[in-house]
Formats: sequence, structure tokens, C-alpha cells
Amino acid sequence: MALWQYFILFSSVLVGGGIAQALRGTADEARWRNYLPLLLSFSGAYLLGIAAMELMPSVFGDPTLHSGVWLLGGFFVQLLLEGLSQGVEHGHVHAHERESYRYAITVMVGLGIHAFLEGLPLGTAGAHAAESVGHVHDHFDGNHLLVGIVLHKLPAAFALGLLLRYSGYSQMFTWGCLLIFAALSPLGALLGEVVSIDPVWRNRVMALVVGSFLHISTTILFEADGGRSHGISARKLAVVVVGMLVAYFTAH
Repeated sequence: MALWQYFILFSSVLVGGGIAQALRGTADEARWRNYLPLLLSFSGAYLLGIAAMELMPSVFGDPTLHSGVWLLGGFFVQLLLEGLSQGVEHGHVHAHERESYRYAITVMVGLGIHAFLEGLPLGTAGAHAAESVGHVHDHFDGNHLLVGIVLHKLPAAFALGLLLRYSGYSQMFTWGCLLIFAALSPLGALLGEVVSIDPVWRNRVMALVVGSFLHISTTILFEADGGRSHGISARKLAVVVVGMLVAYFTAH
């Protein structure tokens, strides 16, 4: 990965969390929170799109690797991690006033493990591409995965910033958590880049990440209208369609 890619990956969390800190308690906060479901819907649709059209074809290129088992494992792991992170990945803000630091640490563990794992394939993208020269059916592009992760992190960081401040934690502690969250995906990418990972294990890690993306993106889309009904508004449906179209045209 280039330095600018690490910078974008790191700064996306600070931008999302910083907006939450700047707007907390202001008249503009409600308006930004109303836009959050739209951004989540777009990011969920884009993640689902690149997972289906780019990442899954790459993962399932070799049927002998049993990638389906690892993909389901990633889905299940994300299901468990969500119990720790309180659904922050989906933009949920379940604030608990006067909670101990244990609550924040639990949320950060769930978010942190996911953030670190999703960074690993970014670091191995170069090696993956080098090994795939001549394989016309391999469409993996680290840049598309980077865009998907950034789109996913912006609203997640916004939700994390609000959750921590509304739970009564200090601004210094909140920014510390945001900095840790911002650093974990770049650290995962750096590890994937500097450590020689066996191609089979690279495929397994990618399958785990794809499984977690499928869980996150489908949950976001199922909750597109806040879980109030089984329908979806025309505005959010349009955003979902645009997100999938963007994924289609960037993956082809």
C-alpha cells in the first residue's frame, strides 16, 4: 500500500469521530444523524456489491481451498463481535450513562478485532495481484476494498464518537479510543504487507473478511429504515441502487 492509502484509511476514522465531537449537543447534530442512515445504506450497498462482484470471485477462484467454510466463519465471528461492539458498525448508538471503562473497552475490543482483520487483505493485495497475473477471472483490486472500508469506517467512527461521549466518557478518553480505532486497520495492512503470508492463508483471511462484510452489509440494508417496518423508503432504495451501481462500474 502507498502512504496516501494508509493516510486515508487512518484519517477516515478521525473525520467521522471528529464530526461527532464537533456536533455533539449542537442544533446540527440531529440533522447529521438523519443523514447517517443514508450513508450507511450507501456503504452497505457498496460493500455488498464489491463482495459479490470482486471479492467473492477472487476468494472462490480455487475450489480446493474450501473458502466457503472460512466465509461462513467470518460471518459467524462478526456475529459474535457485534455482541461486544454494540452494533457500532451499523451506526447504532446505545449510550449508557455512568458506565465504567469496562463498557468502552468491550466495545473497542469488538471493533478493534474487526478493524485489524479487515486491514490484512489490503496489505496482501500487491502480492495477490503479482501471483494472479494471467488469471483473467481474478478481479481483486485493493483500491476497491480500501474504498469500501473507508465508507464503512466513516459512519462507524461517527457512531463510536457519539456513543462514548453520551456515555459520559471524557473528551480525552474518547479521542484516545478513536485514535486506537483509526490505527488498527492500517496496522493490519502493514502486517499483511511486511509479513510473508502463505497464499492459502491469504485466501482464508480474505474469506473471513468477506464473511464479515456480508454480515455488516446485509444487516445495514435490513435495517435501512430503522427497523420500524419491513419496507424501505424510496430515498433509501435509491441510495442502495446507486451504491450497487457504483460497485458494479468500479469492479468492471
